[in-house]
Amino acid sequence: MNETSPEARGEAAPGRIVLLTTSHRVAPGLLSWPAWQALRTADAVLCADCAHPQLPYLREAGIAVAETSPTAQELVDACAGGRTVVVVATGEGEPALTDGLARLAGSGRVAMPELELLPASYDLPGARLLDLVQVMDRIRAECPWSSRQTHEGLAKYGIEEAYELVEAIEAGDREELREELGDVLLQVVFHSRIAEEDPEAPFSVDDVAGGIVAKLIHRHPHVFGDEEAETPEDVKEHWLRTKAEEKRRTSVTDGVPLGQPGLALAAKLASRTRTAGLDVPLPQGDGIGYELLALAVRAEAAGTDPEAALRAAARAYRDAIRAAEGLPA
Repeated sequence: MNETSPEARGEAAPGRIVLLTTSHRVAPGLLSWPAWQALRTADAVLCADCAHPQLPYLREAGIAVAETSPTAQELVDACAGGRTVVVVATGEGEPALTDGLARLAGSGRVAMPELELLPASYDLPGARLLDLVQVMDRIRAECPWSSRQTHEGLAKYGIEEAYELVEAIEAGDREELREELGDVLLQVVFHSRIAEEDPEAPFSVDDVAGGIVAKLIHRHPHVFGDEEAETPEDVKEHWLRTKAEEKRRTSVTDGVPLGQPGLALAAKLASRTRTAGLDVPLPQGDGIGYELLALAVRAEAAGTDPEAALRAAARAYRDAIRAAEGLPA
């Protein structure tokens, strides 16, 4: 049996509905070419949100937009006769409308228009960071706890989150790694938001990001400049040279945080000394501290992170303790 079109049967063509979605993380007006084509050729363009950020740009481009929120049946009726109606979706994506259309289609009693979902703009990589900044801004303004926090009060959380990140890396837990990276990122955004309120030297998360971007470009002349680097050693040499030019430090120990764990501190000092080509004998003294210092320097020279090595040994010790207690590791 040959199928015939609605027009051949003397019926009105059901038309077409285009649900146009946009990203609020992309500047309004930057729409795809298929989106502009759909908008310009539509018989009607509708939008339920009178404050939709795209509306001024659509109207500036000569697109007439009716601010209305039709029901599913009203939208189907608007498409009768083969008409095309574009719905500029709100931020929520018009769930009530699409659910209503699904119910009509499922009833089998309505000649449904063709339904097309057309993304008009896409998020760029890193776009969700904008959401994080916005959420943090609101939390800082409205949360009784967050609004009272200071850099000093949050410092301990930065340390804790860094350790939890290291633990997730060493455990090889990908889901935990993703979550802990988010917690570390939160610390950066939180401190940046607090910094905006400083009366003497304010800065924002954009200043933080801009600073690290400039630093990365300057320290990678083999990527962004004319220099060449064929090995990781070449890259490290570029990094150390440009860093020294930036910091203009008088000692290789400048910039080494003395508050870090002892083994890590010893290894960092040993690394700086070895990289600088200095021959500095280890200080001699009695006690476990000097023995640990020698072990940390020896580990660093062998390419081993003494902190990670000790943590691995400590975990094995923990498992042995639990085994002695008759508990699973």
